[in-house]
Amino acid sequence: MKITFLLTTADAVGGTERAVYNQASELAARHDVRVLSVFKSKREQFFTPHARVRVDYLVDLTAPAPRPLRPTAVDDTVWTGLAAQPSQIVDRDWEPAFNRLSDLELGLALQDTDTDVLVTTTPALMALAVHLAPAHVITVHQEHRVSELRGASGEPLRRYAARLDCLAVLSERTRDWFAETLGDAAPRLEVVPNALPGGFRPRSTLQTRTVVIAGRLVAEKQIDHAVTAWATVARYHPDWQLRIFGDGPLSGALRRQIDMLGLHDCVQLNGNSRHLAEEWAKASIATLTSRNEAFGLVLAEAQAAGVPVVSYDSPNGPREVVIDGETGILVPPGDTDALASALLLLIQDAELRARMGAAALASVNRFSPTVVTATWERILHELAAERDSGRRAVAKAERQALHAYFGGTEGIVPAATPAPATTVRSSDQRALEQRLLQRPKFVSDGGQICRLLDWESPWDVVQQNLALVANVLEGADIPYLVVRDHLVRHSVAVHAVYREAVFKALAERHRDDAVYAAVLNESQKTVATVLAGLVAPYADTPSSGVRVYQNVVAPSRLLRLGAVYGTTISFWENDPEDPAHLHAPARTLIGDRVPNAAMRRSTLTLAGRPYPTIEAFTQRLHGDVDFPVDAVYTWVDGSDVAWLERKNAVLAALGLDTEDAATSAARFRDRDELRYSLRSIDMYAPWIRNIYLVTDRQVPHWLDTSHPRVRVVDHSEIFGGRGVLPTYNSHAIESQLHHIEGLAEHFLYFNDDVFLGRTVRPDLFFLGNGQARHFMSPTSVPMAPPGPEDEFTISAAKNNRALIRQDFGQTPVHSFLHAPHPLRRSVLADIEQRYGQAVSGTAASQLRSHGDVSVASSLHHYVGYHTLRSVPGSISCGFVNVGLGEHAARLNRILGVRPHDVFCLNDYHDGDVPADEQDAILAAFLPSYFPVPSQFETGSVRNQRAHAGYLPGWPL
Repeated sequence: MKITFLLTTADAVGGTERAVYNQASELAARHDVRVLSVFKSKREQFFTPHARVRVDYLVDLTAPAPRPLRPTAVDDTVWTGLAAQPSQIVDRDWEPAFNRLSDLELGLALQDTDTDVLVTTTPALMALAVHLAPAHVITVHQEHRVSELRGASGEPLRRYAARLDCLAVLSERTRDWFAETLGDAAPRLEVVPNALPGGFRPRSTLQTRTVVIAGRLVAEKQIDHAVTAWATVARYHPDWQLRIFGDGPLSGALRRQIDMLGLHDCVQLNGNSRHLAEEWAKASIATLTSRNEAFGLVLAEAQAAGVPVVSYDSPNGPREVVIDGETGILVPPGDTDALASALLLLIQDAELRARMGAAALASVNRFSPTVVTATWERILHELAAERDSGRRAVAKAERQALHAYFGGTEGIVPAATPAPATTVRSSDQRALEQRLLQRPKFVSDGGQICRLLDWESPWDVVQQNLALVANVLEGADIPYLVVRDHLVRHSVAVHAVYREAVFKALAERHRDDAVYAAVLNESQKTVATVLAGLVAPYADTPSSGVRVYQNVVAPSRLLRLGAVYGTTISFWENDPEDPAHLHAPARTLIGDRVPNAAMRRSTLTLAGRPYPTIEAFTQRLHGDVDFPVDAVYTWVDGSDVAWLERKNAVLAALGLDTEDAATSAARFRDRDELRYSLRSIDMYAPWIRNIYLVTDRQVPHWLDTSHPRVRVVDHSEIFGGRGVLPTYNSHAIESQLHHIEGLAEHFLYFNDDVFLGRTVRPDLFFLGNGQARHFMSPTSVPMAPPGPEDEFTISAAKNNRALIRQDFGQTPVHSFLHAPHPLRRSVLADIEQRYGQAVSGTAASQLRSHGDVSVASSLHHYVGYHTLRSVPGSISCGFVNVGLGEHAARLNRILGVRPHDVFCLNDYHDGDVPADEQDAILAAFLPSYFPVPSQFETGSVRNQRAHAGYLPGWPL
């Protein structure tokens, strides 16, 4: 069989290249094996495969200019120009290395290939292969990273994996994630570990005073964590050494860290080594600190030398290689104190070190070249047999059909939520999960069992998880109290003497329920996640608490409410240094040391249920935002013919061109952004008191105007005798918002294309003393006077600048983010009085004018700042122009990752995406992000529950 491994740069020094050369060398004993590298970036290869493996390069990057390595008569300027053009297949967000030149050269290399199997090693290479490889070639993608955590670079996997013959991964967790993400569109999924290098491997005596870590010196490997931990180790064992093998861009930073910590005598930076097997044999302990590690070949190599391992339990590889407590010790990712403690344990206990080293040596046979190569040969022969049988083409076509159906217009299936890396995959856990899946309304998602979402918001789920915990504790007569902290989820305190009773009560109450328990260490890191019915044995595990939750997932699987919304049971202990205090493992709003004298019992009512607490948590604490906050929207339905006819009358009176109302209505369709923006408030900000919708004689057909928290406000109500109506000038409307009757002093001003993206608290927008926050944009307002060529928003910002400079002596430079604007009614009233002429002129302008000021979105923030009523704030804000095709990737990321507090979906009319396509994009995106109809939508379940009094307001 002819097998070709495709690499981006075969001369690179990395784990992928090392693993590929190892496997290619083993397969070459019985097959014709070739390594094809798209780029040649160095004069010499660092790794050398067996002589039977041929290595070829396509594009030479070592020459003065990029050019093909094959003979060519084309001038180098042509190749340079092509190398500057982006790839037509690989998006730069996936992998920036590829270009038009690499597309052409790889296409040429593959068009007449006689290889049977093409094995790709990155998602970008996979995308190229499925486009360029001939139909007879079996395409196999071998993933070398944690696919669930790839981000943008993993998008080709979700876009093109259905076109593969086989997808090979390094861990069961990643296979499960692909099975869940791709569903029936998945190609054959296989778990195949990396093989150890062939040949003799010396064994360590474990008598040296040496710890070894190996990896590229890049941020992902977090070698600095090992150095930080070593500062603790060195205090107790200055005769031991930490030896670091690897090179990379962070070598200088590591040297500075070593010098700063005074570790230059006991920490060595050794660069890359071609003989790592010998270095492991000189070690007594190996360590690994990667943020994520798909397999951890270096761990397997260390264990092959009989060396025990101390590693972060990072996704996903370490747990695939290390048997925790037998062949090494796994510690929570990022916990350098736990890392140092584990290293000290093995350093100080030679007997434990020897026992773990022997177990490590015995365990690595499953990674031997013979075993792994036999697995590969079996898979490849079965794939070839399927191709030769004629079944392959039909199966692949049907997979692609399913993918096209579920992938939508973008061709990307949504990514499943990855399972927590600490999930325990015992046989008991799997069996209970399978039983739970037989129940209605329960599904598997993110590697766990989830209840299908019905009507709940995230805040409802938070309250449900609190009630779930309270029921367990009260049923077992375990005293507890609800504490207050800065988190969205709740925390309850239980004295540590009840630790065993808590674990037992959880297991008994939820022995057959889809409720999970995440056991926490002293640093509040999760060390194990199990179904609560199986948590009792973990009572003996040193723990600071346990987080309890039931997963809830939308039917589309695009919204999942999991552990982040759970309730933490924290084990409080008597302070050993001061018996008059209790010690909390996590900081509360009154600190982490609470005097016994402060433990006066009281009651806190949350979502209509009273819970025990202490008096201190019922007080108005510093920073609490307990004043009312409202929301105001300005909204117009641009497709309303009556509204358009009124606008045409104004245009005609002003001597301006008009347009047929029906034609205009067809062009400006209402995309229901307001409906989904209100859903975002209902889901993520229940603390908003009332919602005011400012319109011109329009009411959305779906809005429940009888809802006690909603009021539609007509322009005539807020303009009074000021300005000129009807108005089609948003600046004019915004200048009058403070005249809304009943409006709170503090409110958020929304445009209908602005959405809350995740759970937020009121202190994101206001301080406890009443000051508003404002969110400045990095975009500057051009330092030039207003002119007729300016966009109206720019000229308004320039007019604002002149007013502020005149009054306060400072020149504003920046605009503000497309986010909800935290406003104070009194500041707006002061602006109207202070700048009467500018505000009245804006209010009188029926259409946008270059003489306008922008009161709500800019002038308020500057006046508030200079009068000490508004301060700079920070918010995670996303912006997508759905009219630009290049912004599509942003939408996919926002939906898949939900990374922003707020986001804006704008639709500039000069984009390259047709209006119909924009409609389709929003029609798919908005209900996926906000799947639960809000209580403000007539007839929805939440609407009915609100009218029946079953949706209590903000609890604090």
